[in-house]
Amino acid sequence: MLVTVHRGVQILSEGGICAIPTETVYGLAASARSEAAVRAIFAAKRRPADHPLILHVADVATAREYSVWDARADALVDLWPGPLALVLPARNVLGVITGGHPTVALRVPAHPVALEILAAVGPLAAPSANGFGRVSPTRAEHVEAEFPDLPVVDGGPCSVGVESTIVALLNGPPQLLRPGGISLETLMERLGPVQVGGAIAVPGTLPSHYAPRAKVELVPYGTAGADIPAGSPEDHARALYDALRSLDARGATTIVCEMADSVGIGVAVNDRLRRAAHR
Repeated sequence: MLVTVHRGVQILSEGGICAIPTETVYGLAASARSEAAVRAIFAAKRRPADHPLILHVADVATAREYSVWDARADALVDLWPGPLALVLPARNVLGVITGGHPTVALRVPAHPVALEILAAVGPLAAPSANGFGRVSPTRAEHVEAEFPDLPVVDGGPCSVGVESTIVALLNGPPQLLRPGGISLETLMERLGPVQVGGAIAVPGTLPSHYAPRAKVELVPYGTAGADIPAGSPEDHARALYDALRSLDARGATTIVCEMADSVGIGVAVNDRLRRAAHR
């Protein structure tokens, strides 16, 4: 159900939930100040209560209000707005958003509609607007197909197409917990050594995730004959979820996906493909 930005702001301000665009994927948003609204996200997605959400904020100053700010974060804020979430010790954050964990993931999205809504409503909890573990939406029509009665603000196709990079800035070295639109190389330019992986609970890191109904089979980069071939890593990222959803809708039982060139955002694409193929 498409709604205007004005109506989306009204719904969120009144404690409802609404899908909004970001540069990565469409998010199912609720006011971070309303526990009932955030719980409605978990119910709509059938998401486990201990699986934390990313807190979207309008600016760095607001991010500082909800976290114990790490000086290392200052080295990364030039990447905001953008597809980067920082995991820091939580402060003044509802426990339902953090999944009961002592940390919070924060980001400033690089989408004019999302920023307009954040400026009007305040911080938003906003996981991807799809059923838990399923293919993320990168167009408003993807959300409408999955949640016909959910209000959706249409901001056009997502320009990045896969979820944000998540990096933890806690005790010890920085940890890359989920690859995304900001590469490991970019993080290392600003932070020095970065550990890949970690035990901290963050969205989108279960072995099986981003999965269509169809079985997904993977073939190496440069392989001919795949249902979803790879172009540049950026093009592959933008097209991936739309292609998976389209083939699912056409009744495909098996989808053969070519892996991306494993550079830059291609690392994130391959991460999503491996999780989509996990059974």
